[in-house]
Amino acid sequence: MAADKDHRVKDIDTLKALGHPLRIKLYRALYMAGTATASQLADKVGEAVSLVSYHLRKLSAHGIIVEAEPGSGDARERWWRPVSTVVSTRDEDWRDAPERAAVHTAVSRVYVRQRTEMYEEYLDTKPAWTDDWRGAAFSSEFLLSLTAEELHDLSRELGELVAKWRERGAAAREAGATQGRENVALHVNGFPFRV
Repeated sequence: MAADKDHRVKDIDTLKALGHPLRIKLYRALYMAGTATASQLADKVGEAVSLVSYHLRKLSAHGIIVEAEPGSGDARERWWRPVSTVVSTRDEDWRDAPERAAVHTAVSRVYVRQRTEMYEEYLDTKPAWTDDWRGAAFSSEFLLSLTAEELHDLSRELGELVAKWRERGAAAREAGATQGRENVALHVNGFPFRV
């Protein structure tokens, strides 16, 4: 996977394919694994291998994942990998028609619900984590007064900071430094609001 390669989704069919809740979970699990088979992913998401295979083929048909290089695993099963480090949508790509904007909003809501579920799952399982992980985890709300341009700049700077830490974690894993390393979800939203 190339560092910080952004797969920007602009077509409605790909957006709809990405909006399926199980596909979101599968993509997330595959991204964290780097490469995986349908069987491995089925174990992670608690679904039947046949159903997972179907959804992986749908993600592949839309160019979100691809078959990993030959020789990356057992020849009896397909190995998959994500095509990029980031899959993104931007509001400006969906404003041209009300139905496109509505689909973008609906898919965005699915992602927000899953992010909330992920954090709630952490809260429910928090006692199972060690004190160092519990102490490192955070949830913050920052209220700022910004212009649209400043919010855009903040988003870019946060993206650069996350890319630095993503590369650091990937390099450590590749070097075999997996002791004490866990998957971490970082959810950051920046949006205008009125009090």
